[in-house]
Amino acid sequence: MRQTRIGRNIWLGIENLLLHKLRSFLTMLGVVFGVGSVVAMLSVGEGASKEALEQIRKLGSNNIIISSMKSAEEEATSTTHSHMSIYGLTYEDYRRLAQSFEDVQQTAPVKLMRRDSRLYDRVIELRVVGTTPEWFELVPREVLAGRVLLKSDQEKYAPVAVLTEFGARKILATESTIGQTVRMGNGQFEVIGIVRSESGQAGNIQIPDQDVDAYIPIEVARRYFGDIFTKRTSSGEEREKIELHQMIVQVDEPKKVEAVAAGIERMLEQFHKKKDYVVSVPLALLKQAEAMKRRFNIVLGSIAGISLLVGGIGIMNIMLASVTERTREIGIRRAIGAKRRQIVYQFLIETVVLSTMGGIIGLGVGALIPFLITYFSGMVTMMTVKGILVPLLISMTIGILFGLYPAVHAAQVDPIVALRHE
Repeated sequence: MRQTRIGRNIWLGIENLLLHKLRSFLTMLGVVFGVGSVVAMLSVGEGASKEALEQIRKLGSNNIIISSMKSAEEEATSTTHSHMSIYGLTYEDYRRLAQSFEDVQQTAPVKLMRRDSRLYDRVIELRVVGTTPEWFELVPREVLAGRVLLKSDQEKYAPVAVLTEFGARKILATESTIGQTVRMGNGQFEVIGIVRSESGQAGNIQIPDQDVDAYIPIEVARRYFGDIFTKRTSSGEEREKIELHQMIVQVDEPKKVEAVAAGIERMLEQFHKKKDYVVSVPLALLKQAEAMKRRFNIVLGSIAGISLLVGGIGIMNIMLASVTERTREIGIRRAIGAKRRQIVYQFLIETVVLSTMGGIIGLGVGALIPFLITYFSGMVTMMTVKGILVPLLISMTIGILFGLYPAVHAAQVDPIVALRHE
């Protein structure tokens, strides 16, 4: 019986709204655009945050990346002629680090250099990465063909290379991939595998791999290319001696990462007179990015919520005007026995129907805007269940809150005065 009465009240509320279709539609517009803007902003924010977080996760939440860099003193003296800059991480740093921390699971030394690579008449500049087999465990990427470096390659000083997909397509072209011999600098290297690569930057940390990488055993890199590099600059040539450009360290548990990073920093300070290295912790960056994401969503949601508030005020304004127009109707209903709570229910149902319908239409608008943004700009957007349900629930809540006062005001109308109302 109660369900029948509630259904009848809802249908009565819908009929009253349909009597003034244009006014009801215009009243809903505030909620439509409010919900639409909330959904769209949350989708844009979620997409941007997801992309940033994904880039950081690719670095590994258990990893610490230590990179060589010129100190301020070295930068000042490197402009002088016939000067060779000596800075950065050393092989001794690598051995010391691997032996000093029991929480370190594995490490990978990295030596970087750019060399023109040639196969027949095809030439491309590749970033040659001298490293160990551990690289492919710390920077896991899909193997598309062949295999990655093995310890046996390192022990035998085998001149072998693993190419990234992009570099392989450019230099190998229509040739068979595995087994080809590619000339890199002054050395001949056999291609033993091809891997998919990622590129880009996560926060201020460069992702370790690039689209044009060629991975070779680090001892082979030392033998073929040495530790001294010559760079051509606008003022001439600049010589640098760098033993290791990077070290990637994997800690056994994420909760220990920041403590181990601090320990590594203290260890390096003891053996480096100058600050010629930087320690980057992707986990710390990940935590910072997640905190920024929460703040970003709160700010965007608050801005868009203002338009929902404006829509709620519009609903209250229209319902107050409706109470005035329907004063005589209220008086008749009260005279034939309608209770005050029934009058409250009637007007409250109308406002909830308005706000709910506006919310549903707003969801459609909110879904369309991110689609158009992605289609025309290529920006990543992402709608979540939370980003859909929360604006809809807010719109229904606003309908109740802003409809409550007009409904109570209608119920308090004196039946005698109402029946005399023209």
